[in-house]
Amino acid sequence: MDLTFLSFGSLGWGDEMLKGGLMTFAVAFCAYILAIIVGLVFAFLKLSKFMPLRFIGNFYTVVFRGVPELLIIYLVFFGGELLLSKIANGVFGYDGYVSLPLFVTGVFCIALGAGAFCTEVIRGAILAVPKGQHEAADALSLSKWSKAFDVVLPQALRIALPGLANVWQITLKETALISVIGLVEVMRSAKIASGATHQPFTFYLFAAVIFLLITSISNRGFKKVETWSQKGVRS
Repeated sequence: MDLTFLSFGSLGWGDEMLKGGLMTFAVAFCAYILAIIVGLVFAFLKLSKFMPLRFIGNFYTVVFRGVPELLIIYLVFFGGELLLSKIANGVFGYDGYVSLPLFVTGVFCIALGAGAFCTEVIRGAILAVPKGQHEAADALSLSKWSKAFDVVLPQALRIALPGLANVWQITLKETALISVIGLVEVMRSAKIASGATHQPFTFYLFAAVIFLLITSISNRGFKKVETWSQKGVRS
């Protein structure tokens, strides 16, 4: 293990590794936000009184919780590029190959899997809101939208925070898989650097340190948010 390879500048790979770490965080953060939005939508679908909507919600969570994330990436990236290329060729007469943007593809694929877990976390949190809160909203003659977004959802998100924190950890770790499509995040940077220097242990260990650093900072952030959300709540 030679730490001189982690120096900055033209002689070291430290700057490339840190750039890869920033890319990892960017993908994880964007995918996480998208996953929460997807989770909210499909949680309401699963709680709907209409069977077709419940079927759509259940189908999504069963499929994307059961299919490996790596397989989702392969299907979306390679299958999507092939499909778009055929459409471009058949409809527009374009003979070239259509490539998907790597960052957008990575965020979308990670969000699909994380969104299924967010759906179950949010659905469970909504069901955990006390019945009295629903009855109080009905007594005030609130509309369905007002009841959902002003009464139920704020309380459900407070309950869901620990579960959503776990989903963040899953999302962060899943970003390591998107190196297979060529996006230069921390794992891809470590692979390139270790191949050039023949020092795999050095760079993969540094990649682990970057992941642990992001995890530890984000854990503190979630704990502060949980503490803040509990203010004024009766035990």
